[in-house]
Formats: sequence, structure tokens, C-alpha cells
Amino acid sequence: MAPLVVGFDLDMTLIDTRPGIAAVWDALAAETGVFIDSRDAVSRLGPPLDEELQRWFPPEQVTAMGDRFRALYPGLAVLPTTAFEGARAAIDAVHRLGGQVVVVTGKYEPNARLHLDHLGLEADALHGWLWGPAKAEALLKHGATIYVGDHLGDIAGARAAHALSVAVPTGPISADELRAAGADVVLDDLGAFPAWLDEHVLEQRMADLDAQLARLGKVTVAFSGGADSAFLLASAVRVLGPDNVVAATAVSGSLPGTELEAARAFAADLGVTHVTPATHELDRPGYAENAGDRCYFCKAELLEVVLPIAARYGHAHVATGTNADDAVAGFRPGIAAAAERGAVTPLLDAGLTKGQVRTASRRRGLPTWDKPAAACLSSRIAYGINITPARLARVERAEAALRDALSTAGIPVRDLRVRDLGDTARIEVDHDAVATVSAAGDVLDAVRTAGFDAVEVDPRGFRSGALNELLAEPERFR
Repeated sequence: MAPLVVGFDLDMTLIDTRPGIAAVWDALAAETGVFIDSRDAVSRLGPPLDEELQRWFPPEQVTAMGDRFRALYPGLAVLPTTAFEGARAAIDAVHRLGGQVVVVTGKYEPNARLHLDHLGLEADALHGWLWGPAKAEALLKHGATIYVGDHLGDIAGARAAHALSVAVPTGPISADELRAAGADVVLDDLGAFPAWLDEHVLEQRMADLDAQLARLGKVTVAFSGGADSAFLLASAVRVLGPDNVVAATAVSGSLPGTELEAARAFAADLGVTHVTPATHELDRPGYAENAGDRCYFCKAELLEVVLPIAARYGHAHVATGTNADDAVAGFRPGIAAAAERGAVTPLLDAGLTKGQVRTASRRRGLPTWDKPAAACLSSRIAYGINITPARLARVERAEAALRDALSTAGIPVRDLRVRDLGDTARIEVDHDAVATVSAAGDVLDAVRTAGFDAVEVDPRGFRSGALNELLAEPERFR
């Protein structure tokens, strides 16, 4: 997957410099005694400054007047300039998708930097004094695949860089003229850019996923039954056909029974071979001891059990549902264990995030598109407390009792966890339900009855990987 890099023009694309630049023209006219129609001048923003100076000054004065214009600029043009509505959201949309923003402008670079800093527009790189096809120099340097601008010169720059040209008619060029000049996409304004980018990137990443799966030919999917591995499994069946795909769901004390039932039903609907090998992660000391690297031993056990199964079916590859968010989520030793054993990660390699997986799953009608996160039961037991079958069973009972009690009490909750801190259970529910659950004695009693001496509700609400935070407060569970 190529990294997402989006280039933006500055004047009349991200920012409206007309008032500020008009003020500089007026000041230059006052200093020189030369008539300059500033309103007329700012109607042509886009091309290099020298082109406009030539309309008002003889050729021999253009260089000196350009220097003076740039000297006057910081004191007169920065404060009156505003960002176009949607500019910040457009930049944020790129960063939200893990991309980089490169501003490429014909403006003198130090003055361009003043605008970005004053308006708080967060560009990852800035290149000035580039116009038309010359903009490709910076776009190619950063690997930009999209360039957003308002002028015919911006289209030329995108073309020269082999980038997609996205145009907005917020400058002097109309939407029809931008289309006629060859813009690939014309948006009404930057307000439409985030939705367009989301769709464009999703389409690109989905195509990348399909291409990766096609190259695998045959694959065994490590299928937990969660949203990510379910989407990967369905995508593999769609691309390769059910005869070339095997779903492998590991069965052990850390897998809730309801998850196994759902996984079986999902695989059956796809018409794919579904195997349910037993794994014995509890026999691995590193897993049972439950230090911070527990997931390493779990994933090692999974791959070492599934790889021989894949080989028996003639499959050279085992794929996991690791997504792009997982790779930047911090403490994930399981990913390292899978990589060491040769697992492939098509979702991650295509750059697909958890949100994109759910969006694509919904569009394809997969029942898992809105399935709550359902990590293994061992993830509920605080680091430092040995994992045993009895503890896993207690957590499973407690979560089942909690769901039943919440349903009886009429308290709607999407995500929940019961964390085992030793003798104490810590309940996590959706943040907006925390106060209600805390006051519901019957709900807390249901968890206590499952085998805990004490029960507390986490005021911060549900969040994946919450027990990683407890590594900083070991006295709570030692």
C-alpha cells in the first residue's frame, strides 16, 4: 500500500488571501505613485507574482517591485487572510486516515509559512515558489497521489506528478473551466473534500485488498469471529471462491462459547470449510503467568496450530485480521509473534482501518459490521494474575450475568467488559451508561454472584486495551 500523501495549493484553495494581497497592492501603489487596481489584481490570483507585476510596471522594475511586495507582505497580508470554510476539516481528514499533507504553492515560502502558522493549518511539509508543472517537483518528492487546487496551473502540476487532480472553484476559474481543463474531480468547495477522500481511499484500499488476496491464490484465515477476521474471510471467499479458503477458529478456554457458535454460523453462510482446532495456550508458561507479553504466547500457539492445518489443505499462507489501527495501537506483542511465524496481514497491508472494515462490511451486508469488540477472555484478567480455566470461566459467567441484568433493568449497552483484578471485578460499559450502571444495585449484584468479592464500575467507561493502563498501578492486583 502506497502511503497517503495529499498536496494542497494555498492561495484561494486553503486560504482567501484577496483582502491581504489587495492591501499590499494598495501600499505598493501609494509608495510608487503607480496606479494599481488592487481589486482587478486579486481577481487573477494563482500565477506567479511577476506575471501580475508586469501589468503595472516596466520590465526593468519588476524584480525590485517583487522584492518590495514580499517585504510589505508580512505586515499587511497575514492578519486579514482567513482560511476557507472546510480547510481545516480537509487537512484533518488526511491526517485522520494516517496521511500526510504537503502544501505546494507559488507564493514566496516564508510568507506562506506565516499564513499556515497564523491560521493553525497543520501541514507536514511546505514548498513555495512553484507554479504549474513545476509543482510536480515537490509532489513527486513526497509521493503525493492527490493534488487539490483552484487553478489551471494546479491541474497542470497534478498531471505532471501523475497525481489525481481535485479542483475547487473558489478561485478565479469556474467549475466548468476546471472540468474542461482536465480536473479528475471538481468539488463545490473544500467542505465536500473529507467525504470524497473517505470514499476514494476506501475504494483504493479495497482494491488493494482484493489484489493481495488474488496473489495469495489459496489462504487459511485465522477466524476469531470478530468484525475484522469476518470481513477478511468474506473478502477472501469473494475473491478466491470458497474452495480456496479455509476458516480456522481456535477453541480454548479463552474463547466464549457464544463466539464459537456465531463463527460457525458465519462460515456456514459463506459455504467455506470451517475447522475448529483446539489450542493449548494455557500450557505455555508465558501465557499462564500473564505478564505484559501474554498475547505473544497466545498468537504463537495459534499460528503453530493453524499453520500445519493450512499445509494439509495445500495453503501456503495463514492470514490474520490485523488492521491498520492495530499496528499503531501501541502494545501489541501478538502481532510480532504472528509476523515471526510468517502470517500475512492483508487488511493491514491494504491500510484498512477498523472503521473502514466496518463501513465495507455494512455495504456488503455482513452481520458483523456493527458487532461489538470481543477480545479473548484472557484480556479481562489483569496482568500479574495467573490465568486459569477457573478464572476464565468466572469472567465468562460474570459477563453473561451482566448482560442479562442490564437487559432486565432496561439499560441499553453496546460494549461491556468485566475485568478481573483479583478479588475485585471492574465493570466497563459505554461511557454514557456509567452513571446508570453505577446506581443499579441489582446489576452489580449479578456480577458479584458470579464469583467476585467486590465490584466497581470504571468511571472512564469501556475502552479496548484498558488493562494495559493497569501496568502503571500494579498494587491494584498484586
